[in-house]
Amino acid sequence: MPRRDYFNDPDAPKANSVVPSVVAAVCNQRGELLMIHRTDNNLWALPGGGHDIGESISDTVVREVREETGIKVEVTGLIGIYTSPRHVMAYDDGEVRQQFSICFTARPVGGELTTSTESREVRWVDPAELDQLDIHPSMRLRIDHALANQAIPFIS
Repeated sequence: MPRRDYFNDPDAPKANSVVPSVVAAVCNQRGELLMIHRTDNNLWALPGGGHDIGESISDTVVREVREETGIKVEVTGLIGIYTSPRHVMAYDDGEVRQQFSICFTARPVGGELTTSTESREVRWVDPAELDQLDIHPSMRLRIDHALANQAIPFIS
């Protein structure tokens, strides 16, 4: 479902939902970052998505990364919680979601790069090449924090 992101926009619609979600900064042994080119907003992002009832938050990370990229991961750390009411996402069905995202670090433990209905392209990106990708400022903040190695070890 297509969406439009609003960030620090006084004309943005008012949020009518909040959904806890996760993203994962996954680095391979070469130091490349796992990135997806999203189908809903046409931007590059860390893989992730909404938390489901009955899951632990680390289960959500593992499931979402695998669904969007084909890569199986193990959660290794916590980067931070991002909850700006100035960042909302408007969907075609009328939902306007306030950002609520927990960013984790993870390491790949298997799988192969595969696209999904949510990812038109999946690839390992050298951090030096990130400026060549169209990345939302809110997502870029998470990436910068992850690359600065600010993770807190995570035990599920």
